[in-house]
Amino acid sequence: MAKLTTDELLDAFKEMTLIELSEFVKQFEDTFGVTAAAPVAVAAAPAAGGAAGGADAADEQDEFDVVLESAGDKKINVIKEVRALTSLGLKEAKDLVESAPKAILEKVDKAAAEKAKEALEGAGATVTVK
Repeated sequence: MAKLTTDELLDAFKEMTLIELSEFVKQFEDTFGVTAAAPVAVAAAPAAGGAAGGADAADEQDEFDVVLESAGDKKINVIKEVRALTSLGLKEAKDLVESAPKAILEKVDKAAAEKAKEALEGAGATVTVK
């Protein structure tokens, strides 16, 4: 296999959907035993809590998954909320909503998970936080 340059890799990533890229990152993490850095806004709260509560952090769950169980009667409103929460395009958000049950957000802090759950339920969806 020919070695790819950084620019070639970036071009390949640009052609992937957000879901495909997310699956790639998970597989990359599993393969190499590493963790990708989270966005600063999401990582700031768990990092501060983990530093202050050392032993308590091990007992409490600090990463949550927001799972869309069903879109309900107002699928268009749910698609709009999914787009707002994930920055997906219209087609990707629609496909995600139609393939429920499906994880919308993964490994987010409790506040972000609750906010996403409220927004999606307000749009008419059935949501669980795991």
